[in-house]
Amino acid sequence: MPLLRKDRRTLLVLEDGSHFEGTAFAGVGVTMGEVVFNTGMTGYQEVITDPSYKGQIVTMTYPLVGNYGINDEDMESSGIHLEGFIVKEYQQNPSNWRMKQSLKSFLENSGKIGLEGIDTRALTRRLRLSGSMKGIISTETENVNALLEQVRSYPGLVGRDLVREVSCSTPYVWQKGERLTGKLPSKKPIDKLRVVVVDCGVKYNILRLLENNGCEVLVLPSSSSGNDILALRPDGVLLSNGPGDPAALPYIVNAAREVIGKLPVFGICLGHQIIGQAIGGYTEKLKFGHHGINQPVKDVYTGRVEITSQNHGFVVVPESVGDKAQKTYSNLNDATSEGMKLPLTMSVQYHPEAAPGPRDTEYLFLQFVEMMKKEKGKAK
Repeated sequence: MPLLRKDRRTLLVLEDGSHFEGTAFAGVGVTMGEVVFNTGMTGYQEVITDPSYKGQIVTMTYPLVGNYGINDEDMESSGIHLEGFIVKEYQQNPSNWRMKQSLKSFLENSGKIGLEGIDTRALTRRLRLSGSMKGIISTETENVNALLEQVRSYPGLVGRDLVREVSCSTPYVWQKGERLTGKLPSKKPIDKLRVVVVDCGVKYNILRLLENNGCEVLVLPSSSSGNDILALRPDGVLLSNGPGDPAALPYIVNAAREVIGKLPVFGICLGHQIIGQAIGGYTEKLKFGHHGINQPVKDVYTGRVEITSQNHGFVVVPESVGDKAQKTYSNLNDATSEGMKLPLTMSVQYHPEAAPGPRDTEYLFLQFVEMMKKEKGKAK
């Protein structure tokens, strides 16, 4: 088959044999991943720089994307982690006073493919009915059967440790919006709470909010042991969000098990799933996951409903945890567990740091800080 020129059709082929035709507005080549949909009407920069999307191809349900370009302030990591990006219509003439470059150039500088012109409503409906599927995007061939064979051999996400691919390789201090590498400070500050963040693919806004709430933020690689964490004498530990199958991360589960109950621990998204496993539970994969900024969650104690930002394909099975933890939040769309608490430990499945999304649950960072202050006061 002849090779496709960049201005000719680009194919998306799903593992069930269905395929969609569009145009590559950014990048060339072939890429594979689990295809998921995100329901956010804005926040595409935060989405494509969220490390939790490693291994996935994301399609946006909102039809017009790219209109405000890319800026320096809305980065959620140092670069792009998803495998491919799909939109209905790419806006070629972005305008924003903060803009530094276009979405097209941002994707191309990272070697990522951006696909436009396909029926994203039809794709979303297929994923919603059949579940997330492995997919392949190609600008190089019209041979659907060859692409189908290739994507069916792709391993997918189940059983894969993708955290090692997005976690930092060396510890660093987060200070005034920057990563400061080098030797971590041994002396604890008098006027701040020391928080150790286990980087499973942490979003920068988690670090920003910790610092804004008066914390000294030390970030460790995901391979760090419980002893590594405790050696820094933290006032609290945050287990971050991240990509892939939480069941493939026994080393992080073991580290969490070594610190839970000894000092305040806060788990976000993947961190929530890690805590669930550390106390004896297990996780399962959702049909098509929760990806967007409009997910309703109910506080099971107060009855209050909050709109949350979410990005996960796996959940903790509440029955597997039993009475070892109390369920704190429930998803109103499918009743899945959205939070737990146990002595000195709190966790949520959603993203209280938003970015993108509503800030309804940002108060959880203050709760974590108050928990640390209380424990620090007992130690005096």
